[in-house]
Amino acid sequence: MPLPNLEKPLRLPLTKSTLDGINAHLSTLTAEEILSWALEYLPGLYQTTAFGLTGLVAIDMLSKLTTSPPPLIFLDTLYHFPETYELVEAVKERYKVPVHVFKPKDCETVKDFESQYGERLWETNEDSYDYAVKVETARRAYDKLGVQSVITGRRSSQGGDRAYLTPLEVDTTGLLKLNPLFKWDFHLVESYIKQHQVPRNKLLDQGYKSVGDWHSTVKVGEGQNERAGRWAGTEKTECGLHKDYFLMKDKSRINTPGAFDVDHIPAQ
Repeated sequence: MPLPNLEKPLRLPLTKSTLDGINAHLSTLTAEEILSWALEYLPGLYQTTAFGLTGLVAIDMLSKLTTSPPPLIFLDTLYHFPETYELVEAVKERYKVPVHVFKPKDCETVKDFESQYGERLWETNEDSYDYAVKVETARRAYDKLGVQSVITGRRSSQGGDRAYLTPLEVDTTGLLKLNPLFKWDFHLVESYIKQHQVPRNKLLDQGYKSVGDWHSTVKVGEGQNERAGRWAGTEKTECGLHKDYFLMKDKSRINTPGAFDVDHIPAQ
């Protein structure tokens, strides 16, 4: 049953009591039902994806729920594996859904990026790297496309900062983030992918479980958490995209004075 007294689409910003009520309701629904609710209620809805398994499940589910699924936003860091770029093309071919690709500001190639920031920025200045390839890029995409809500592929079972996820979140910029598969574990996701023959990254057949940039992704050992191969050997669990936008922006300015000048936050 839909929640009473909610506009379609929702009018932003949401009060805490409204958000709490929505989450209490969504927590009782299946992933498909959460996505169906989102199609009806969430304004300016897009799906951000790096084409990981959970995001692929959501893409497939949405293709069965509507003939006009939310467009996809792919943040091309320029350091993805070749297999990831192959998967992007396979998803475009299979689902015919628009894919908006955004790259680091003023960069089309790795050479462009390294001429502006230096080589191996992820080693010399991790915060600035995360901001340049993900945080600023995402904010620019949201601004240009008029995004107010995004579907993510995050799950509680991935641990780290994701352990206490709720179905719907509001970040520090006012952006709504929907986590439709927040209750699923890796085995459920993998089972869905196989059952529905969803395109997947070829690296998953080589011992990888969560695939990001080539320089920060390794194979996962037996019994390890699926994201153990991301930023292995560090305490890091997120790239910055799902952290406090303003904090990430300030860190980047401190570390790289004058490098970033994106101040506009779209009106909600």
